[in-house]
Amino acid sequence: MTKAKTGVLPVKGKQAKSGPEEITVSVGSGGEWHQTATGNQPSLTTNQGLPISDDQNSLRANPSGPTLLEDFILREKITHFDHERIPERIVHARGTGAHGFFELTQSLEKYTTAKVLTEVGEQTPLFTRISTVAGGSGSADTPRDVRGFAVKFYTKEGNWDLVGNNIPVFFIQDAIKFPDLIHAVKMEPDRGFPQAATAHDTFWDYISLTPESMHMVMWIMSDRTLPRSLRMIEGFGIHSFRLVNAAGESTFVKFHWRPKLGLQSTLWDEAVKIAGADPDFHRRDLFEAISTGDFPEWELAVQLFSQEEADAFPFDHLDSTKLIPEELVPLHVIGRMVLNRWPDNFFAETEQVAFCPSHVVPGIDFSNDPLLQGRLFSYLDTQLSRLGSPNFHQIPVNAPQCPFANHQRDGHMQMAQPAGRVSYEPNALAADSPREQPETGFYSAAVTETGAKGRIRAESFADHYSQARQFYRSQNAFEQAHITSALVFELSKVEHPHIREAMVGHLRHIEEDLAQRVASGLGMNELPQAPVAAVAVQELDTSPALRLIGKMKDTLEGRAVGILIADGSDAASIEAVKQAVATAGAKVQIIAVKIGEAKLANGSLLTIDSQLAGTPSVMFDAVAIILSSETAALLGKEAAAIDFVRDAFGHLKAIGFDKGGEALLITAAIEQDAGVIAIGNLDRFIAAAKTRQWDREACVRTLA
Repeated sequence: MTKAKTGVLPVKGKQAKSGPEEITVSVGSGGEWHQTATGNQPSLTTNQGLPISDDQNSLRANPSGPTLLEDFILREKITHFDHERIPERIVHARGTGAHGFFELTQSLEKYTTAKVLTEVGEQTPLFTRISTVAGGSGSADTPRDVRGFAVKFYTKEGNWDLVGNNIPVFFIQDAIKFPDLIHAVKMEPDRGFPQAATAHDTFWDYISLTPESMHMVMWIMSDRTLPRSLRMIEGFGIHSFRLVNAAGESTFVKFHWRPKLGLQSTLWDEAVKIAGADPDFHRRDLFEAISTGDFPEWELAVQLFSQEEADAFPFDHLDSTKLIPEELVPLHVIGRMVLNRWPDNFFAETEQVAFCPSHVVPGIDFSNDPLLQGRLFSYLDTQLSRLGSPNFHQIPVNAPQCPFANHQRDGHMQMAQPAGRVSYEPNALAADSPREQPETGFYSAAVTETGAKGRIRAESFADHYSQARQFYRSQNAFEQAHITSALVFELSKVEHPHIREAMVGHLRHIEEDLAQRVASGLGMNELPQAPVAAVAVQELDTSPALRLIGKMKDTLEGRAVGILIADGSDAASIEAVKQAVATAGAKVQIIAVKIGEAKLANGSLLTIDSQLAGTPSVMFDAVAIILSSETAALLGKEAAAIDFVRDAFGHLKAIGFDKGGEALLITAAIEQDAGVIAIGNLDRFIAAAKTRQWDREACVRTLA
């Protein structure tokens, strides 16, 4: 390994018996950091006591080549990690799933033989599971976290699992580091907390020593990790895959899911309050949408590129901490996914569904992305541990919906009953036994691999800051402020000053102003020194496609509006708002201090949907306040009512009001702006309800 930089870092907060510990940090040619003990620290070994020379890189055929099966160190580390929890998933434990279909609208026959991607109009059944990463199965839906986005296609040629996230990049470049990443982000082992949170020392200690994570840090600190709804997130396959056509020619591909409803996120304060009001907010939202026939829908788009095009990129597409900007390789929409059926039994399907990136069909193959190479082994091993048997494919949600047959026999939980005396191949005793299919079977892309095997990362993986800088600079001012404030919040929870200082040092490579704002928010008197970058930071063009604000569709479809009323409210005003909201495609809930019925001003009775104390305004995308003067005065003394309007205002939502509602707003010290609208102008209210009132933010919140 080429050592570009070596230094000694003191480990603060802990003293060895013989004095302060020291860590020698060396930077490899691929930009990865290595730690070598120079004090009393023990050597890192395998479980058999074998000293490990390199714990950062898997064994590859060459620096850019595939990971080798002989890498027993990788297999031991990943296998142990995969078996650490049973039966709950180690990661992605909190998940929500649904059945649906994929319909191809544009054939990729030029690039692949996969029928699911060539037969236009064909509807392929599927099961999709969306999940948080860090929390356990009982954690809340709305923490700041990556969302897993996994789709199992039941194709004519077998199951294809497209397993990704709602973010197009990842923390690490090599699968051998995945156990370390998850150990760092999970609850700290000596205290069992925090749950489903990254705001703690072990996570940021790991990140501060892993420069390759800096691009992902920008994404997780953005509003992408605070989705308004699972129906309003993107999905990404993350890695480059290969498509292989009938001539055996391969083309690289990246897969993207784009929601029909557009993107929308919550604010941090809003997400925290939603978790308290309804820990199942996302799961309930998806369930109710499917139950009422508002079926969630996504477009499937692809980025296609050749090896020659990849060679010209200013980054290595095999590096999972990098993305390919849409401005460089445009997206082509080829189909749509619709989720239209909730599982009959949550455990049997959503909990037992088993996704493996190694599940592909003829015409789809893998790239040499080292993170993907490790996942091809790890996911299958995890399913063997979690579901307890190599026969997990016989569980109905996992079983192919096309004919399947082989000579695999027996094993725990074997449900099939194969007949006959033959369970091997080749054989001459059973004419009807399964045989190879040279014409239609799976073939790997014919790619030549040469070079010296070794634990070394490609030098093209060494740029850890350029795309992180590109992402941050591509955000608008509001999004940049949210990223900055998120970093301040997270790092303020870190006890050890040297971790905070190290992180701010990394931020200086991303954007000096970002580092200064975070440092100021953390009370630092001066900026820490930036670490030595393995390669110079590139000034890449900004990519507007990386923004979230602006990707929300100009619609109220899929959203919800809450109307706060009481006895004596005006029936005509309530009905007018209900009709306008319903016409715009959103759902309406009537909120009052008590459930049951309210007696309106005209003497009619109106059924109340939800109680005020249990249904704060964080549950809605916009609110309307329709009250009589008398009830407005009473509610002005009710904390839940004051919080209802103050939170709606603070979360930048549109607020509609009548005369009584205006009185409550005055009591709550809410000043009228472009998003606080008299319900006599319903067109303006509906237009404002479709988006956040971003110009209001500077008036209600101090951001870093």
